[in-house]
Amino acid sequence: MPGLWSAPGRPSDAGRALTSAQPGPGRDPGFLRALFSLEGRVALVTGGSSGIGRAIAGALAQAGASVVIIARREEPLAGTARALEAVGCRVAWVSADLGDRAATERGAAAAAGFFGEPDIVVSAAGVNIRPPLAELTTADWDTLMAVNLTAPFLLGQRFGPAMAERGWGRIINIASQQSVRAFANSGGYGAAKAGLAGLTRSQSEAWARHGVCCNAIVPGFVATPLTAEVAADPVRSAALAARTMIGRNGEPEDFEGVAVFLASRASDYVTGQMIFVDGGLSSA
Repeated sequence: MPGLWSAPGRPSDAGRALTSAQPGPGRDPGFLRALFSLEGRVALVTGGSSGIGRAIAGALAQAGASVVIIARREEPLAGTARALEAVGCRVAWVSADLGDRAATERGAAAAAGFFGEPDIVVSAAGVNIRPPLAELTTADWDTLMAVNLTAPFLLGQRFGPAMAERGWGRIINIASQQSVRAFANSGGYGAAKAGLAGLTRSQSEAWARHGVCCNAIVPGFVATPLTAEVAADPVRSAALAARTMIGRNGEPEDFEGVAVFLASRASDYVTGQMIFVDGGLSSA
């Protein structure tokens, strides 16, 4: 299991080095915990059983949040929950088809039944259907909009006003490079993700004044089930890596830190933003 909830690996090693350091004069050993801790918070993560969503769910849980993950397939959901429980995290899961409005609403209600109303909602679930635009069917379009845009809207409508009433909350949407530029048959996927970026700004406009910060994370290319076709092509994958400033493609663990930051009080004055976590791809 990669990232913060695995035994070996860069993130875990860095964490051990940080916690083992002795406080020096003038240092508050509790400063980082107070700034980034999610103790007492409840998080809901869609798409939390694979890819970027799974890494984010693990990071939020390791930071102290009680986490509910929502996706379609029960086996990956249960496996992710077991892995997190094995390292002492509080986690539950709900199987729901986020392409169906009624199922999304039922899933949201079920999720709130485990640990209470969420303080943090992460929409990481996505569907990637990208034939040439002329071949995109209306059924494809409806599916793309339902999962990538309508589900985050419904979750925001369900939980955003309650967060605002409580005076604190976080909405984190996973957007795309194709939110801002067209390439690789953007088609309906690019349109849906551009809409998601716009929705994030609208959510911020509505609720940020009440303590609910709403932001979008924009990944570069990351090998996940959503990008399996490109990841399986070494030539295309290498070409994408070469376009970054860092010189490599992303990994799900690259999103752990930014997710904890955006979910914590450290981001109290960050809202309505698109945070590009892409190794410099968008700036190259």
